[in-house]
Amino acid sequence: MKLSNLGAAAALASVSSGHTIFCQLKTPAQTFPVSHAICTPSYDGPQTDVSNSNMACNGPPNPTTPSDKIIEVKAGDTVGAIWRHTLQSGANDVMDPGHKGPVMAYLKKVTDATKDAGVGDGWFKIQEEGYDNGKWGTDTVIGNGGNQVIQIPDCIEDGQYLLRAEMIALHGARSTNGAQLYMECAQINVTGGKASKKPTTSSIPGIYKSNDPGLLIDIYSKPPGTANPYKIPGPAVFTC
Repeated sequence: MKLSNLGAAAALASVSSGHTIFCQLKTPAQTFPVSHAICTPSYDGPQTDVSNSNMACNGPPNPTTPSDKIIEVKAGDTVGAIWRHTLQSGANDVMDPGHKGPVMAYLKKVTDATKDAGVGDGWFKIQEEGYDNGKWGTDTVIGNGGNQVIQIPDCIEDGQYLLRAEMIALHGARSTNGAQLYMECAQINVTGGKASKKPTTSSIPGIYKSNDPGLLIDIYSKPPGTANPYKIPGPAVFTC
């Protein structure tokens, strides 16, 4: 069997065990409990239709439970989106390592983060990691014990935001809608922002198309490299 086929077979075998959930937020002050200020699902499955409104903060077919909590975050601080295979998993059970792909983080300013579903315009990307020298963004998160490191821009306005962390698994992305997208939204209140720069925003759904080269790709037979670098889906990262 060819190496590419071996990789594909291994990925298919791990599909059900590879799911993941962004279930905790870590700030410089503390690591908050599971599901605190995050609308977490009871099932760890992906979204696959990028035109679906559940692309914003997850939802059916994954039953989610709302939270009435909001986490205080200072502009400029680095936070951690903590990923786990299930809500009961530990740091050694983040996501099947055969699931390779990019990781991203977005913010959306809202009036009430506990009630806003995140659907529509207002989103801007603040972090991403794709593929570099044989290493995917998902590899970094798994290697960090499930911690996706995200810096909150110091130039944004104060107020409530949805913080959307996302991991994309590309083991099945050889066909349309084969990429598995995992995302949840933390409910945060940002203070200390300079309000010196306004980001250009995008809509979710709308940031991705099913035929984006970063979502429709065979990472086994045509892996990214110098001649064909991986293109991370979505808009450019907002910088101050």
